Amino acid sequence: MSQIAKLLAQRVALSLILLFFVSILIFAGTIILPGDVAQSILGQSATPEALANLRAELGLNEPALTRYFSWLGGVLHGDLGTALTSGQDIAENVGKRLGNTLFLAFWAAMVSVPLAIFLGLLAVRYRDRWPDKLISAVTLTAISIPEFLIGYVLMFFVAVKLGWFSSVAMINDTMTLGQKLYVIALPVAVLTLVVLAHMMRMTRAAILNVMQSSYIETAELKGLSLFKVIYRHAFPNAIAPIVNVVMLNLAYLVVGVVVVEVVFVYPGMGQYLVDHVAKRDVPVVQACGLIFAAVYIGLNMVADIVSILANPRLRHPK
Repeated sequence: MSQIAKLLAQRVALSLILLFFVSILIFAGTIILPGDVAQSILGQSATPEALANLRAELGLNEPALTRYFSWLGGVLHGDLGTALTSGQDIAENVGKRLGNTLFLAFWAAMVSVPLAIFLGLLAVRYRDRWPDKLISAVTLTAISIPEFLIGYVLMFFVAVKLGWFSSVAMINDTMTLGQKLYVIALPVAVLTLVVLAHMMRMTRAAILNVMQSSYIETAELKGLSLFKVIYRHAFPNAIAPIVNVVMLNLAYLVVGVVVVEVVFVYPGMGQYLVDHVAKRDVPVVQACGLIFAAVYIGLNMVADIVSILANPRLRHPK
């Protein structure tokens, strides 16, 4: 096996092992949640006999280890279980919700990634001058404000006062692409502001680090303009750390949308998770937690693989 194939296999194996341990933490965390599932389903007027029968029917009286391996076995076969409060198949509901979350994350990435790279290049071009300072100040201010506060501010001024966009991001299959984009404009704006600073700062730092190399000085001595030096020579050689941070922020866009979805009542995975946490619907919470963990770990694995492929020093570690 070649060195690069060995490294890639190690990354995949480590990701699977990490996901296994995360599944244990998710299952353990749902067990220690306060409240009683049977009580939340039957209500406060339920008799002790009815509660005991429902607990036995749901398998809550079985040992935790038995329940964990039963749940894990179902997940490996594509069975996420049944929602306790509604009796609906979790995989079917999660499929629709995950599609909505990925739709929102995709358009947020389509806006934030090119914008962050452009602003990073612009900050390098005007290093230590007012455009660089302005870009840094605005993006760092945006990342310092909580998502829910940005969401409510945009909702009040842009949606309520100006009436430009919808304050509630409800989408369905009957809507056209244009209608969906109009509805999710504010959530996309919030997510863009949240992840923009990190990607922009990493782009700026990576390019400035490359700009200190001797071949950059050679390109400058040839008489190339600063923009051409940055675009043709510095940026391609700084792409590995930039791709790494982009992948990490894409993982956040998928996993970290919970607050944004709740604020804008968006029918995605985050809203689905919060609704069922309140109901103490353990199978739904476990399924959502595992899917979020799998997406985050998977995108981090992709970032590692891209770094290995792009950087020869990582392919031949000493």
